[in-house]
Amino acid sequence: MITVPGPARSRAIPRKPAHTHHHSIMKLIPEIQAAHGEIQTLRRTIHAHPELRYEETATADLVARTLESWGIETHRGLGKTGVVGVLKRGNGSRSIGLRADMDALPIQELNSFDHRSKNDGKMHACGHDGHTAMLLGAARHLVKHGEFDGTIVFIFQPAEEGGAGAQAMIDDGLFVKFPVDAVFGIHNWPGMATGHFGVTEGPIMASSNEFRIEIKGVGSHAAMPHNGHDPVFTAVQIANGLQSIITRNKKPIDTAVLSVTQIHAGDAVNVVPNNAWIAGTVRTFTIETLDLIEARMRKIAESTAEAYDCSVDIQFHRNYPPTINSSEEARFAATVMKEIVGAENVDDAVEPTMGAEDFSFMLLAKPGCYAFLGNGNGGHRDSGHGAGPCMLHNASYDFNDELLPIGSTYWVRLAQRFLAQEK
Repeated sequence: MITVPGPARSRAIPRKPAHTHHHSIMKLIPEIQAAHGEIQTLRRTIHAHPELRYEETATADLVARTLESWGIETHRGLGKTGVVGVLKRGNGSRSIGLRADMDALPIQELNSFDHRSKNDGKMHACGHDGHTAMLLGAARHLVKHGEFDGTIVFIFQPAEEGGAGAQAMIDDGLFVKFPVDAVFGIHNWPGMATGHFGVTEGPIMASSNEFRIEIKGVGSHAAMPHNGHDPVFTAVQIANGLQSIITRNKKPIDTAVLSVTQIHAGDAVNVVPNNAWIAGTVRTFTIETLDLIEARMRKIAESTAEAYDCSVDIQFHRNYPPTINSSEEARFAATVMKEIVGAENVDDAVEPTMGAEDFSFMLLAKPGCYAFLGNGNGGHRDSGHGAGPCMLHNASYDFNDELLPIGSTYWVRLAQRFLAQEK
């Protein structure tokens, strides 16, 4: 107690209780906590041996070997390097898909701790090593101790980073060979407190699209521009005009980003070149808004070029669609999260991000929910980490191993509760 002298006599003011470690209030599964060392070793082994999209052979070998060692039916080769584990109990007709991504990034790791990347120029800078380990932790528990009635499909997906590995697995018959009633995914989220969850109904991540507009003009001497048709001037007018789509064509409440990130033309100060090109990215939360933006971009580019006697070639590439959670599954997932970490640690209307994720393809095929799990502010990196922040796609990033039992518990409880529902 701290004693504060009062006017007449001392009165005791109770000291605020020290911050209790959140694991004490979390309802984590004891057997999962007991296996933390084993799962952490797997996570750090994967971190030390990162592989880029569609090259995840050693990672897939480790995942498949581990699943098989626990007696889980294992399938290889979907989406080239994907791995699928199937666990069936009882005669329940319900089935659930749980997905983790396995690929790393072409980044040179700056960390110097023991489990840093041994593969030059490759790094697990997005935490897919942790996502894979959390799902393995859940699989281990479910096969050894889990009680459920139905089928759980563990999906270890390659090539999330720009390779559309989710679509590749679907194209190879993922949901035909392993039918599921719903599919769920999760991503660690730096900056969100460790052990907090974020989820929302509807869009949670944006579509990712890129464009390139080539302008063909007629070059001339810069002193005699009237002899040509200037593609540089035209490119600037198009770049300006494209912003009118955001401010004047789409509804103000429909979120979208159109960023021109490159303008290239010419190589001499006194010559108007023949050609120029501009490129950039478009992000939206709905396909309808994306359709509108692409159509308007084409019209503005073509009409503007025509006005200045130039021609254009427009390439618009749709990479990943928006990640849109189905309402029922998002509400269900939030209920499970609250059961594990408490309602105060779950943001069930989390702000969507303009980043993109290829789990979106799975959500086009099946109902389901994608969610965020707080990775903290980087304080988990005790020593040997690089100088930068612990943000995604950063050379100083590391997954927070404190998340492993939280994520594994979430997967187990989610599967058990989902399969227990009436079909």
